[in-house]
Amino acid sequence: MKRFQTEKSRRFPSGVFSILLFFCILFVLYTAVQTFSRRSLEEQEQNLIQALRQSTIQCYATEGFYPESISYLEEYYGIQYDHNRFFVDYQPVGRNIMPEITVICKKEGWYR
Repeated sequence: MKRFQTEKSRRFPSGVFSILLFFCILFVLYTAVQTFSRRSLEEQEQNLIQALRQSTIQCYATEGFYPESISYLEEYYGIQYDHNRFFVDYQPVGRNIMPEITVICKKEGWYR
């Protein structure tokens, strides 16, 4: 008479599997957003370095001297950047020597 009796299977309830799947998908999405945000910040930093160098060289080519400060580049060459996110160290060596330009990301977001 055992063929009419059903045994309870010891599988996961469907609710637990759904919750685990939801958290796995949520983790994957969070990791993807974090990765894209970090890459975007690194790209912004590289673009800022390139823009500073190009405008410094353009200033030397047109005016015959390298700018004395970063504010000169901001005022006359249209350099704009987020002062809260990046620290720009601009060290002029001389009027005819290329200045040392360092860009540091100073504000770490939730994604870093």
